[in-house]
Amino acid sequence: MNTTLQRRNFVKSAAGVTALLAAPAVMTQPRDKKFRVATVGTGWWGMNITRCAIQSGDADLVAICDVDKRHLQAAAEEITGMTGKKPQMWLDFRDLLEKSKPEIVIIGTPDHWHPLITIAACNAGAHVYVEKPVGHTLLEGRAMVNAARANDRVVQVGTHRRVSPHNVWGMDFVRSGKLGKVGMIRAFVHSGGGAGQPIPDEEPPEYLDWDMWCGPAPLCPYNPRMHPKGFRSFLNYANGTLGDWGIHWMDHITWFAGDNQTPKRISSMGGRHIKRDNTDAPDTQTVQFEFDGFTAVWEHRQYAANNAEKHPLGIYFYGTEGTLHIGWVGDGTTFYPANKNREIINVPPQLHEPDQQNIPELWANFTDSIRNQRRSVSDIEIGHRSTSLSMLGMLSYKLGRGIEWDGEKERVIGDEEANQMLRREYRAPWTYPEV
Repeated sequence: MNTTLQRRNFVKSAAGVTALLAAPAVMTQPRDKKFRVATVGTGWWGMNITRCAIQSGDADLVAICDVDKRHLQAAAEEITGMTGKKPQMWLDFRDLLEKSKPEIVIIGTPDHWHPLITIAACNAGAHVYVEKPVGHTLLEGRAMVNAARANDRVVQVGTHRRVSPHNVWGMDFVRSGKLGKVGMIRAFVHSGGGAGQPIPDEEPPEYLDWDMWCGPAPLCPYNPRMHPKGFRSFLNYANGTLGDWGIHWMDHITWFAGDNQTPKRISSMGGRHIKRDNTDAPDTQTVQFEFDGFTAVWEHRQYAANNAEKHPLGIYFYGTEGTLHIGWVGDGTTFYPANKNREIINVPPQLHEPDQQNIPELWANFTDSIRNQRRSVSDIEIGHRSTSLSMLGMLSYKLGRGIEWDGEKERVIGDEEANQMLRREYRAPWTYPEV
């Protein structure tokens, strides 16, 4: 028998989750204060966050920045329509920080730009909402944590499943011991698609500052597959499926493991077995993370949708009392008890359009954290740890061998080649942030 929690009880539970996340210790700023907010990166997801910020009622959207003039103009028109006030428009985030002086900066750029903009914003006195993953290489994340702490800024990472009611319910269920002893975790994303075809390089379009788009990363020939959304499959700018989708489920692993648990050993296999286009991220990948007391596994493929299994994506926790699956649209969270006489429990998702997300709840936690001078539910340290799991999986994949990890020192044990890959040289005039 499958028992779905009654909606009114679930809504009450979800409200309790939101209240708990937002409960003030001591209110240090008035709740009706509007923050001066700026957005850097006004494409798809940057605007999803910006809309939620405006709709919250606590954001005065004063400025936007993008290297793509099409995105910049479209965003300016939409924001003007929503607020009745046209935001200042910038092509360089440094000008925005200096001249618009925002209190909050939303960062929705490609991954390789997240660290420098976050650090610059913190140094300029702004709080930051930065999209996941926090960066492109592991030590960038540590530099971001250091900048947030040195400037006493709230830096929220966009892992919005930290406040999704069904995800919170599932993690509370596991962490409370109701699943028994958990010995294995399996996270996965399997998407459809075929081999694909190469797209020739082109001259950058006139509306796009391609040199600035590449920024600290290598300056590669422009290819329309890279911009605006395709960069996630190019390893100069992102870390493939594991660094994109995987970060959400890596975050659940660190959520379960707690603050002081890091993997001891990481090994990855995979490759480009099917894809024939001009991306270079693996189309097939598995990663094994050995923690004290449990093993976690990641797997993805990009060419065959998961129609043969009950759930197309998500994370399974395997415990002595049963199995818990946390998913997304149409799934929610489901507990399958080991005892067949017990009922299956399903907690449905409560998501917002567009794109089935929980940004409003995460934004509310962010601004409450600023007002109350405390760290947020997706604090940069948490985001860095979760991003690090993706980075370590990709590091093992690129090396072609397993690694042993010292989480306290953030160093690979006995492997200097691997340690050199925890960072990368930036393209001049940009400088890799000091850790």
